[in-house]
Amino acid sequence: MTINLKTLRSFALAFGLALALSPLALGQTSTPATNTPTDATRARSVSSGEKMKIKGVVVKRDADTFVVRDLTGNDTVVRLTDKTSVKTNKANFLARGTNYGTTNILRGLNLEVEGRGGSSGELVADKVRFNESDLRTARAVESRATPLEERASASEGRISEVEQNAQKLSGQLDELAAVSNAARGGAKAAQETADAAVAGVNATNDRISALDDYVPQDTTAVNFRLGSAVLTADGKAKLDAIATKALNAKGYVLEVTGFADASGNTERNRALSSRRADSVIRYLVEQHQIPLRRIVTPYGFGESNPIADNKTRDGRAQNRRVEVKVLVNKGLTQPAPAVTPGTSGSGQ
Repeated sequence: MTINLKTLRSFALAFGLALALSPLALGQTSTPATNTPTDATRARSVSSGEKMKIKGVVVKRDADTFVVRDLTGNDTVVRLTDKTSVKTNKANFLARGTNYGTTNILRGLNLEVEGRGGSSGELVADKVRFNESDLRTARAVESRATPLEERASASEGRISEVEQNAQKLSGQLDELAAVSNAARGGAKAAQETADAAVAGVNATNDRISALDDYVPQDTTAVNFRLGSAVLTADGKAKLDAIATKALNAKGYVLEVTGFADASGNTERNRALSSRRADSVIRYLVEQHQIPLRRIVTPYGFGESNPIADNKTRDGRAQNRRVEVKVLVNKGLTQPAPAVTPGTSGSGQ
């Protein structure tokens, strides 16, 4: 029986691309995980026996350890023991801090750790102290992060299945090329077809690997009056514009971060910046029906990360802001790979 090489090759490539690209529609609602990994370039090693006190935010949590990132960007691994004291800070010199279990040390919690260096470069904690308000904030962050991580895990599972199918497809294409070569004597044409198919599979794998990568597409800053978390008419107009752009994007998420100027108490500024972020999210959800799954866990940075000089009136006005970024799924915005089989050789 005579085998039509061109028809056989076209059918195999069309089947392979349809199989490889089928999960992309399901990946449009995936969101990045919030369990921030530590970066080896900024990891701090504590000398054995060295006494140290650090302040920062928990960016990673394991069974017996957690990672604290301080204001300088350094990451320190902290180890918990049965002797570690975990309490809230005292409200005044007569009050006593409340004892908590180590399970209350969550990602996003601002805290202070005292201890000594361990044998592996970690800080073995003697004391862990934090504020009640920061604990409530961390609990809220954790409750929002968990469903995001579950969706990310499901997306990774789908990507793994696609990669396995692509590997199987590559093997099948090799077999088809061998059959075509034996039947028609078109060794050169079959090799060109196989090379083009492998390139298409590799391009598809690259696109799938980018499903968890997000790139900024648009950014806006909404400013607030002194001491206020109420949106102004100008702020609402800016949110209307960026909401329209987000809703027209494919595979988007919104990153919302609040800030304050340096006026007043640091803790009050942190709480005020969180309320400002919440006001922006409430407006986007209620006025534009932005799904909550499309909003990355918001955070209030207080007076940190200023964009202007806090010593001037205009600079303080610029620092009283909420930044809204539209992040678009990189994998979904890339063009689909085009597979162009070779056309040279006899019998084509």
